[in-house]
Amino acid sequence: MLTASSVEKADSGVYVAVERFSGTVDGKKGSFALAHRGVQAHGKRELLITIVPDTGSDELKGIAGTFTIDIGADGAHSYDLAYTLPD
Repeated sequence: MLTASSVEKADSGVYVAVERFSGTVDGKKGSFALAHRGVQAHGKRELLITIVPDTGSDELKGIAGTFTIDIGADGAHSYDLAYTLPD
């Protein structure tokens, strides 16, 4: 992961990362890579996490989609993987 933040106290910054998921998605085993891009400008967040094309293995071969992280007011995180798999 790489990060950068504002030189002033503007509550702004960015992070980029690449992550490998290995496990089970709806009973299908395999792995895939996720590309992260998060930007915060004056406290407003924008986050894009995408499944890297053609990185799925085993039963997850051909997976495509996005991953979202929602951060509640209390700081609790919730996650959602929106994906498709070939037939």
